[in-house]
Amino acid sequence: MMRRLIVATLCAAAMSACNNNSTSGTVSAPTTTRTTDTFSGTVPVGSSAFHSFPVSQPGTTDVTLTTTSPSIVMGLAVGTTGDGGCTPLAGAASNVVAGSTPQVTGVTTAGTLCVQIRDIGQATGPVSYTITVTHP
Repeated sequence: MMRRLIVATLCAAAMSACNNNSTSGTVSAPTTTRTTDTFSGTVPVGSSAFHSFPVSQPGTTDVTLTTTSPSIVMGLAVGTTGDGGCTPLAGAASNVVAGSTPQVTGVTTAGTLCVQIRDIGQATGPVSYTITVTHP
């Protein structure tokens, strides 16, 4: 008999806690798992290269040109793939020098996107590079 009373009391306490319509407290947004992809390669003089990556859900995508050799300004863009190339999204391109912080950042939708690197006229020979892309 005592066991039933304890169970009934616990159930009643749980139900009253669940039915509390208090508005105090905070509501947390769901956390988004972010993935970092690293791409490396070489861009010939006057040319470009691109790499595709999957985005699982809408969210912020950060692109960082982490290294180039030699160290020169390169064009960096995020875009969509098609016709064997990468078409930059409006406002998602910049001329940058390699560094440790993202140089191109924006909100992207789910799907297959690409990152493009290109010679903007400063290369005197092939340019090797490393790019990191962090995305949902």
